[in-house]
Amino acid sequence: MGVSLFYGPNPPSLLSSSSSGDFSSKPPLLSSSPCGVFKVGPGPLSFPKLLLLRKKKIRPMMPLSSLSCESQAAAQNGSPNTAGRFGEVKRVTKETDVLVKLNLDGSGIADCSTDIPFLDHMLDQLASHGLFDVQVKAHGDIHIDDHHTNEDVALAIGTALLQALGDRKGINRFGDFSAPLDEALVHVSLDLSGRPHLSYDLNIPTERVGTYDTQLVEHFFQSLVNTSGMTLHIRQLAGKNSHHIIEATFKAFARALRQATEYDPRRRGSVPRFLGNLDLNWDTKML
Repeated sequence: MGVSLFYGPNPPSLLSSSSSGDFSSKPPLLSSSPCGVFKVGPGPLSFPKLLLLRKKKIRPMMPLSSLSCESQAAAQNGSPNTAGRFGEVKRVTKETDVLVKLNLDGSGIADCSTDIPFLDHMLDQLASHGLFDVQVKAHGDIHIDDHHTNEDVALAIGTALLQALGDRKGINRFGDFSAPLDEALVHVSLDLSGRPHLSYDLNIPTERVGTYDTQLVEHFFQSLVNTSGMTLHIRQLAGKNSHHIIEATFKAFARALRQATEYDPRRRGSVPRFLGNLDLNWDTKML
């Protein structure tokens, strides 16, 4: 015989035999789990019990007795997929052919090949420090320069992020992190708001790191912001070495994005100040 679950304050007192409602003659069986989810049985909730829960402002939940505590917590917090939040984008233009796969609930696995070695290195930082699984396969007109490939990879990552976030229920939404790398220190603050904006303040002293044009760093983040719809502030606090400054930026961005995409257990599946459904046209936005 199945059980029903609910989440709420002091469930035993609310469903005691003295509570009003059309309960059976036997007091309902009630036990708690380490997750803070209470099992009420035997059998599913009757309609009078549901009315009582609504009166007491208790939120009935789906049967989850067979799931782990982690899965139960994810379901409470609005996770669209307890196995992971995924985005996949194939972008083909005259100049580039890009495939991006992103798992926000990964373990930091990177498989990135863009034909731009320094960009591959930075994408590895995004995966490792964000604990995202990131796969990027890109080919482009790098015989001309790296501009189109750099741009289209960022556009595809932003779109994959938008897909993976889904309805954004239960996420922290905001992320803020400062990452040091030797003499360099970079601060990143972001908001998954649905309002694309980039504020960029890096002073990279050289024009290139290896063969990578350092002007493309700003263009990368601007492209990612445009398709993901995030508000992103990047500020250099210290640094003299170009490689260190850029790498600290990607590490700080990864950690801030990890904060913003993780679930807030107190939010219980609500969307932080969000109206309507977010889509690529940005018709509705977080406030």
